[in-house]
Amino acid sequence: MPAPLPRSLPSSTRLHGVRWQRSSRSTGMNNCVETARPGSGPWAGLLAVRDSKNTSGPALLFAPAAWEGFIAALR
Repeated sequence: MPAPLPRSLPSSTRLHGVRWQRSSRSTGMNNCVETARPGSGPWAGLLAVRDSKNTSGPALLFAPAAWEGFIAALR
């Protein structure tokens, strides 16, 4: 059985070729999170989340269903 992938990365810059998106409700003050969907590599299919104030800082990785459940709980 292969080892599970980490659910966080020490630097979001390890996610090459992703397009980070900021919430349309962001005020431009960099006080939000950004998300990206890696399309290839070991993290393909997961959702990456990082702090917009620290774009080279860590990224958390979520299964899409887990992220959707989190967002639904916020509403």
